[in-house]
Amino acid sequence: MSRPDRPERQNLDYRVAHLTDHLAEGPLAELGVRIEIRGEAVLLTGTVPSVQCRDVVLRTARAELAGHPVHCDIAVADPSAPDHAEELQ
Repeated sequence: MSRPDRPERQNLDYRVAHLTDHLAEGPLAELGVRIEIRGEAVLLTGTVPSVQCRDVVLRTARAELAGHPVHCDIAVADPSAPDHAEELQ
């Protein structure tokens, strides 16, 4: 006999889905962030264009997922031009 998912997990799934929609549809229009549930914690991964964007994503995630640990492994893209030529071998 299979057990139904715990209500806490269903609630977290719903909150993560809401956060994903919020990030995609909000002022950031951020689609480069992935959100994974790891037990009771949530992991944010991906790449964003700026430190400010990463900070907003992290603040938003912590607010929307209050009560759950949020871990951030979001990289910031470096849009600057290279300072030297690439050497091909």
